[in-house]
Amino acid sequence: MNLKEAITIEFEFRVFEESYPRIYRCLSMIDDSMVWKQPNECTPSIGNLVLHLCGNARQWVLSGLGDKVDNRDRDQEFVSQQNIKKSELIFLLENLKSNLKNTINSLSEEDIQQIYVIQGFSVSGFSILAHVMEHFSYHTGQITTLTKIATGKQTGYYSEVDLNKRNG
Repeated sequence: MNLKEAITIEFEFRVFEESYPRIYRCLSMIDDSMVWKQPNECTPSIGNLVLHLCGNARQWVLSGLGDKVDNRDRDQEFVSQQNIKKSELIFLLENLKSNLKNTINSLSEEDIQQIYVIQGFSVSGFSILAHVMEHFSYHTGQITTLTKIATGKQTGYYSEVDLNKRNG
């Protein structure tokens, strides 16, 4: 397995098989009135975090690695958008997923090793994909915490798994 195959498999697992279902689970646990609620002025809402994840992935992968224009307005990702419903956030995530898969599948081994400049940072294609995986994981954790605070309920991510099982 080459580097491109390894990072692609890991990206799809961490982002599409872990983070996406968790974000969708959280969105299913709250109603539209809770999407844009902020616990305080310093903490973004679930809706803002979803917009931020989409903006970041578009800038880093679709624009950075792909040929898409970088039209990101990062500050707008943190402005409350009360008119955007959960269903529209899901549509944005699904559209992003499709575009990410197309871009990542079109990459060559050389693209993964090439250096790019994104947000002023010089990073390899590998680093770009690692960054977006880590970014999704980080903010998915925040979305999970906000959901638990808002609902007082567990998410049940591991309800079908014995996490006390030992290795070996």
